[in-house]
Amino acid sequence: MIYLDNNASTPLDPEVREAMAASLDLYGNPSSVHSDGRRARRAIEEARDEVALLVGARPEEIFFTSGGTEANALAILGSVARGPGRVVTSAVEHPSVREAVARLCEERGLEAVSVAPDETGLDPGRILEAAVPGTKLVSVMAANNEYGGVFPIAEIARGLTARGVLFHTDAVQAAGKIGVGVREWGVDLLTVSAHKLHGPKGVGALYVRRGLPLQAHTPGGGQEKKLRGGTENTVGIVGFGVAARIARGRPADEGQAIERLRDRLERGILERIPRTDVVGGAGPRLPNTSTVVFEGVSGETLLFRLDLDGVAVSVGSACSSGTLTPSPAILALGFSNEQAKGAVRFSLSRFTSAEEIDRVLDLLPRAVADVRGARDRVPIPISVPG
Repeated sequence: MIYLDNNASTPLDPEVREAMAASLDLYGNPSSVHSDGRRARRAIEEARDEVALLVGARPEEIFFTSGGTEANALAILGSVARGPGRVVTSAVEHPSVREAVARLCEERGLEAVSVAPDETGLDPGRILEAAVPGTKLVSVMAANNEYGGVFPIAEIARGLTARGVLFHTDAVQAAGKIGVGVREWGVDLLTVSAHKLHGPKGVGALYVRRGLPLQAHTPGGGQEKKLRGGTENTVGIVGFGVAARIARGRPADEGQAIERLRDRLERGILERIPRTDVVGGAGPRLPNTSTVVFEGVSGETLLFRLDLDGVAVSVGSACSSGTLTPSPAILALGFSNEQAKGAVRFSLSRFTSAEEIDRVLDLLPRAVADVRGARDRVPIPISVPG
């Protein structure tokens, strides 16, 4: 299988797998004071140190969760925001942010306002314009999961800090692909997830700026300084720590190498397949992500066809795949419903090879032609006597 769905989830790094296997013997409860509990606690705190280093935070500002979705919910629903006032987001946020904001606004009498990017990116001035006096919270992702757009978090943060507005960024797709720094960016809250950077599923983290009040939405137990109750997932957290250390230590030019492969894929598609368009290609993007609109094609049908050919891709966010509605993120960029339904995402990783890209380019023209041909064929009515 040629795996080009790394924005949905990444394969475990072999070193992460090895560390997790070794940590299976850490069966003590990390909250217990006996030696087995202390061993598990020590492993968790070492992992916390590594995640903190990855995002430029202090270890005591990192709180482990079950993943990016929970961390986003904790940041948004745990905020002290109450109406009247508004919450501002981009129009291309992950569903875990969109739905948490909708719930927050409904429960606390707040107004939800979204700002759409365009093909060149997200204008920070428009976010700041939307953050009128009385704005309680702004949440803008660092990088989009569906087409890879990278947004100007530091510039937005500077404007919001001057106004005293709380700022959260979902950096799940950014961490491990581009530099992430909570101090340089100036954010109050930041979300990361292990399985997007060759770590395990089921573990994420929320950075909470020291001194920022946040309400627990999972009560019951004193874990994570009473912010997130529940016995910690020691094995997963150990894997997260190792994945964070590996990501931080990767060569500085690795992203450029992945970007060259991404560009090679895009050039090949545009040259070999007519009626195609790269989404967000005019603005800054993650080096590993390419979403292409294939006119006259159902993205889901093309996905299944490529799967039969041994190629794994996606039609958008894996958290919302299976739905027949077009992607809100692609629509927000100005594409029509029909175009958005033909969008397919290719997301690479450091394990993707040039040979794999070339193989995809060999397979893709025929696959697209077959899908277009099947769509264009109209069944001929059959007359039944009598």
